[in-house]
Amino acid sequence: MSLAILHCRAQYGTDAPAVTIEVFLSGGLPAFTIVGMAETAVRESKDRVRAAIQSSGFEFPQQRITVSLGPAEMRKTGGRYDLAIALGILAAKKQFPKAALQDVEVYGELSLNGELRSVPAILPAVLHAEAAGRAVIVPADNSMEASLACSRVYAATSLADIVAHLAGRERIDAVERADLADADPTSSDLSDVRGQQRAKRALEIAAAGGHNLLFIGPPGTGKSMLARRLPGILPAMTDTEALETAAIDSILGIPVAAAGWGRRPFRSPHHTASAAALVGGGPGPRPGEISRAHNGVLFLDELPEFNRRALEVLREPLETGRISIARAGGQAEYAANFQLIAAMNPCPCGYFGDPSADCRCSAAQVASYRHKISGPLLDRIDLHVEVLRPSTECLRAGEADGDSSRVVRARVEEAWHRQIGRAGLNNARLVGGDFAVVCKLGDDCWSLLEAAAERLNLSARAHQRVQRVARTIADLAAVKNIETQHLAEALSLWCFDR
Repeated sequence: MSLAILHCRAQYGTDAPAVTIEVFLSGGLPAFTIVGMAETAVRESKDRVRAAIQSSGFEFPQQRITVSLGPAEMRKTGGRYDLAIALGILAAKKQFPKAALQDVEVYGELSLNGELRSVPAILPAVLHAEAAGRAVIVPADNSMEASLACSRVYAATSLADIVAHLAGRERIDAVERADLADADPTSSDLSDVRGQQRAKRALEIAAAGGHNLLFIGPPGTGKSMLARRLPGILPAMTDTEALETAAIDSILGIPVAAAGWGRRPFRSPHHTASAAALVGGGPGPRPGEISRAHNGVLFLDELPEFNRRALEVLREPLETGRISIARAGGQAEYAANFQLIAAMNPCPCGYFGDPSADCRCSAAQVASYRHKISGPLLDRIDLHVEVLRPSTECLRAGEADGDSSRVVRARVEEAWHRQIGRAGLNNARLVGGDFAVVCKLGDDCWSLLEAAAERLNLSARAHQRVQRVARTIADLAAVKNIETQHLAEALSLWCFDR
């Protein structure tokens, strides 16, 4: 009788709970049993492991083999346990010292000829392994991704190479951290947008404070063009943010290089997207568009055309920055700290209030169109900005119009650093005591805000959001205290006839 113990991790959202794999060889008729709430793909690993061991030139034990995946009450899915099970059998057969597997986590799917195949969602598992102080063994195709999160990554292409490494016959060098060049976020420049100085100012304020923004205006005024330039003026991602975003892509099987390391995501789902497409679901369940926009931008064009139910699911993640998904196939929680940028026409035909075109909609049609967006959702959007048709003079080809994205980004980063140094988070996320201290108003500002709140019927949430925007405007001006001009500008960017 012989026992080998290995370590691996399951995948539940971005969480990676530890799984202990125990392989026990005993006397009796030959049999191969896997216990521990293993689903179909895990149970099928018996045939893959047997063929891989034999194809790699090792003798498969003619004994009773019992593999326990613990904890027993946690569901195990996928082929990520193949390599650990095979190594457990070989360790129990004394093909290499069992001590070689101490403080090591093992991941990989086996092909029948003993080669290793990559597994999805490797990054969350490796992040947790690094926190636990363990090295990891992964397939070569996962090595670049794993090296971003762990300092001790060993990668190989076959089972035989790993056994030789563990036995000390042929060492595998640790993988060096992948050197991925940060993507250039300023390929689409803000100066390409002609005119629209007020909308550009609102975009800068939104970027500086992490505020949500709604553009309202006729078709062809540049709403989408403005929104797509927001990532180019946002501060650069930190390594922690880049890893969090890459972990979401890893769960979906998207390579880090393809997703763009260090690039803030910009997700723009079509207005026919369902609620499940936005929040996530399916087997697993998998992350949706709001999680794929984590640390970046979620752009919803033609906002009233989205299904009302799909829009309402945004309310919780807009407040908390996370989304919990419960489906028949399991539960998962994903990060969803995104900036919402939305665009809409003022009416069904799009020309309500446009001096250059006649609106064909009745008052009832205009009201019905705008009421497709609920008040609670609008309350969570900090800036409501009207985008009017630019003049012909503004559209004349010539030099760049206004500051470039790089210049604006420098101002945004300065304001961002002030906020992080003061409260540890951006102004849009200020709550409780931090909000009371950071957004403190003088008597003149209170008088202005109280008058505006009474006239505009601002809710308590809107009341605070105006203060947060005013704080961001003051940060952009490098002013310590909020002044009346900052509050007045914040109110002018909030007002919209709903």
